[in-house]
Amino acid sequence: MSKKVLIVGGVAGGASAAARLRRLDEEAQIIMFERDEYISFANCGLPYYIGENIKDRSKLLIQTPQAMKERFNIDVRINSEVTAVDTENKKITVRSREKGVYEETYDYLILSPGARAIRPNIPGIDSNKVFVVRNIPDTDAIKSYVDKKGVQSAIVVGGGFIGVEMAENLKERELDVTLVEAAPHILPPFDSDTVVLAEKELSDNGVQLILKDGIKAFEEIGSQIEVTLASDTKLTTDMVILAIGVSPETAFIKNSGIELGPKGHIVVNERMQTNKEGVFAVGDAVEVVDFVSKQKTAIPLAGPANKQGRIAADNVAGLQTEYKGTQGTSILKIFGLTAASTGSNEKNLRKAGIPYKVLTLHPASHASYYPGALQMTLKLLFNEEGRILGAQIIGYDGVDKRIDVIATVLRLNGTVEDLTELELAYAPPFSSAKDPVNMAGYAAQNVLEGRSSTVTWFGYLRMDKSDFVLVDVRSKIEYENGHIEGAINIPVDELRDRLGELDKNKKIVEYCQVGLRGYVAERILKQNGFDVLNVTGGYRSAAALNFKPEKVLSATKQRVILEPDTQAVRPDTNKDDSYDRALDACGLCCPGPLMQVKANLDELEAGQVLKVTATDAGFFEDIKAWCKRTNNELMSLNKSPGEIIAFIRKGMGDNPKTEATITETSAKDNKTMVVFSGELDKAIASFIIANGAASMGKKVTMFFTFWGLNILRRPEKVDVDKSFIGKMFSAMMPRGSRKLKLSNMNMMGMGAKMIRGIMKNNNVLSLEELIQSAIDSGVELVACQMSMDLMGITESELIDGVKLGGVGYMLGEAEDSDVNFFI
Repeated sequence: MSKKVLIVGGVAGGASAAARLRRLDEEAQIIMFERDEYISFANCGLPYYIGENIKDRSKLLIQTPQAMKERFNIDVRINSEVTAVDTENKKITVRSREKGVYEETYDYLILSPGARAIRPNIPGIDSNKVFVVRNIPDTDAIKSYVDKKGVQSAIVVGGGFIGVEMAENLKERELDVTLVEAAPHILPPFDSDTVVLAEKELSDNGVQLILKDGIKAFEEIGSQIEVTLASDTKLTTDMVILAIGVSPETAFIKNSGIELGPKGHIVVNERMQTNKEGVFAVGDAVEVVDFVSKQKTAIPLAGPANKQGRIAADNVAGLQTEYKGTQGTSILKIFGLTAASTGSNEKNLRKAGIPYKVLTLHPASHASYYPGALQMTLKLLFNEEGRILGAQIIGYDGVDKRIDVIATVLRLNGTVEDLTELELAYAPPFSSAKDPVNMAGYAAQNVLEGRSSTVTWFGYLRMDKSDFVLVDVRSKIEYENGHIEGAINIPVDELRDRLGELDKNKKIVEYCQVGLRGYVAERILKQNGFDVLNVTGGYRSAAALNFKPEKVLSATKQRVILEPDTQAVRPDTNKDDSYDRALDACGLCCPGPLMQVKANLDELEAGQVLKVTATDAGFFEDIKAWCKRTNNELMSLNKSPGEIIAFIRKGMGDNPKTEATITETSAKDNKTMVVFSGELDKAIASFIIANGAASMGKKVTMFFTFWGLNILRRPEKVDVDKSFIGKMFSAMMPRGSRKLKLSNMNMMGMGAKMIRGIMKNNNVLSLEELIQSAIDSGVELVACQMSMDLMGITESELIDGVKLGGVGYMLGEAEDSDVNFFI
């Protein structure tokens, strides 16, 4: 007897399930219901149609009802919304434009309802100038509006993948574009030390970025719409695109008995089965298992949805296929840049309580001596056993194939040793004999085997500066072109002869440009008896952290327009006969281009012009700083994904003084805070203040003493030897931020839960997210050693990122501050 299978929803999951099931079972009766007209379309291509990179709208339509009927004999019913599911009697209720309301029975039901764009309940949200982009009708509405004469500006709300893609495509339509993101950074899959590269690319291409600021209200003013931000800044624009996320379309099954997760996602097992017999679910509406952490999550991606649809069909057909989790591999185009990630990032690993190690490299996309070699940033996360936990890569060339290789090894539960053993295709135009993936494996192997000890720049910022000596092992010209404040310069090639200048009683923290020379220096120093940390990612990573988006200065801007940095990107008005010498520095890595520039300018007369062509991505920023420092005029600087061209006039600059630093603060402009209370509301207030001050570029020190120490405790129990009093204190005190009580109206813990719920509903970061944001922003968290001793709290019981200190340290920080809080 043939099966009757109903499929609710098409696109990636539902359409894949229908086609797969027909290939497995020619006799099955398959009916697909789609609320709209389009059963299968390329939703990832929608922004590119709006931007007119995809010209033909029909190419977005992957399958039509007629084609599905002709090829797969599937009964596709469009404009048919499923409004209820009766799992006891195995039937659904359908509201059809053509047939009205009716019921349909099933043997098996596959749910693929997808997710809808979030539209928060804020004033003015229903304006016809506020759009979302989720399906074909949404896309048609946006494109029609953008095509109108007189539409010149847009504000995109939300810095996820869709938001960034929309910002890029609207900018390519020559609109003035502002991207507003409530979080400290865009693109959640990326850590803050890598995502700044994407933020800079947006800024360099004229997209105004507003971070850490949400939306309060919309109001139509004539032909435009005024957007009021949470900071009360007011921006006026022609249209708004909402891209703040999605929520599962599962309201129609709430009374069906099908189990839903805490955020409304359908709970399924490894075979995509729900808790109800014969009912399966796939796609953006389901809760999945994170492949790395093994925790429940929701990751709305097209690739996993296709796989899930196939697996659901397999199990309906009797095959015992299993879905083994989602690792979140994704990739994004940002003008000329490519950003890709796989597995977990640091934030998710910390949230899951998974220990990890970090390495950052800046390898070339192919052999540096072959034209067009471009540097990328590769960040690798792995554990003590060497298992790969995640990776992020950002660059202009070769990013896609490297992330796919690492994603494959991760999926196979591979290790960094596996990366070293991979035999990858090599020829100078495509790679190097040691591919960037191999290099990442080698560097991680050195860390695991004890040959290298690394620290990130965020880790460096949390270190007590009196405990170590900071050494810059780059060349003199690189050091003079910019260095970390307080670093002494001993080039790696001079290091063996200058060991006597370093104190063996102090730790040596050293860095180079990208990390490779730093590792060589580390090996020299370690084998000569020094205690050494090599800063992973080198100065290039530190320089990237200096990027901050332009701030909106006025609360009444009519249309926010960010012109690219006039020194960074100026039209090349120089003709072939308007320079005196040409320098081809392509293929050279730092400091090669700068050294060649200096050598060539030394041979020119004052006023003569040097044209430089380089492919080292770092040269774009390096040459700006070098020209300022050396009194040479940077006439123009142009960047494309393949090369950088600079025109420099010798001895014609104004030579302002510059000092590169990632810790620069004004005298008496720091902020200190003594956190004495361990109550939830006061903890939230203290971290909101700290994050606000840090976002203004201030150095912030938070000194936690007595009950405030409970905020910093790990949530899990740590097995340490304690005295009886210490054990008693540990048992009575709240373990970590999630156990804190309110100072008023606690109501046996209900008040604290209510506050957290209100914060979540209003898109306010949780206390735990505020703490991590503070750490990521360089806020110094100091635990009072004396209070810890009195209360029996050990260092191992504190969260990562906390340093120990005493009253003397706190008073020293307070001396350099103009504001001191006691909470």
